[in-house]
Amino acid sequence: EAKPLSSSCLVLSLLSLHGALLQLGQAFPSTSEYLQRGWQRLLEEGEGCAECRPEECPMPRGCLAGMVRDACDCCWECANLEGQICDLDNTNHFYGKCGDHLECRLDAGDLRHGEVPEPQCTCLSHLALCGSDGKTYAQICRFLEVAHAYPDANLTVAHEGPCESEPQITSPPYDTWNITGQDVIFGCEVFAYPMASIEWRKDGMDMLLPGDDPHISVQFRGGPQKYEVTGWLQIQGVRVTDEGTYRCFARNSVGEVVAVASLTVFTPDQVNLTSFSLPKAYMTPEDYGESEEDYY
Repeated sequence: EAKPLSSSCLVLSLLSLHGALLQLGQAFPSTSEYLQRGWQRLLEEGEGCAECRPEECPMPRGCLAGMVRDACDCCWECANLEGQICDLDNTNHFYGKCGDHLECRLDAGDLRHGEVPEPQCTCLSHLALCGSDGKTYAQICRFLEVAHAYPDANLTVAHEGPCESEPQITSPPYDTWNITGQDVIFGCEVFAYPMASIEWRKDGMDMLLPGDDPHISVQFRGGPQKYEVTGWLQIQGVRVTDEGTYRCFARNSVGEVVAVASLTVFTPDQVNLTSFSLPKAYMTPEDYGESEEDYY
């Protein structure tokens, strides 16, 4: 009949194992650190579990990933969040157990040479969903974190997939300047569901860009994130007449938003004239005749 290890035997066994692993740690620098957290926790827990008395268990608070039973299957404790280290055998003896819709996985795909992987809690779903608050969540685990953080809000899942909403410009075009003959690019990054379309216009012109002007072009692609689209307006060999205000229009079936950016164009003669000075916002510290510290 198997007998439980005494406290002293358990300590000696674990310390011997740790000593052997220290040698392995010379080849894999993070090995000893990786395992040390586990055996220290086991030593702190002692020989085994005492009689379970649920009435004596403290009630954990602020558990964003929900609650799980402790190693003795008696008291409740906070589950581990996405990205936290965990026990691969789905127990709760060393690093802890993952919360709802999370799984403990060991990902060795991106490891650099000589490193030891750490098991981490990973969300089982990567599908976006719409909350009853009208907000889109990247996946169920992010939604549950918010729901646990604000229990009084009584958040529920409205439906799978993003919430339908008017576009949001996550990265707008910025004011810029250049000298005639150089190139200028404006960018506009938009999140929306349904997916948005992007149009470019210049104030004072009725037509959509690029129109029939060969030195102006527009490009679009999906991304960089899911449900996003990015558009670029490129002006090659910029002219004085290109100066003005440009607008990025993003629209879908729900609504429309716009972002504005201005283009200032200088001629080489203007830059070379001793009496001409660039606006400070367009200048480098050297152009302005100051040290970087004074300039900023």
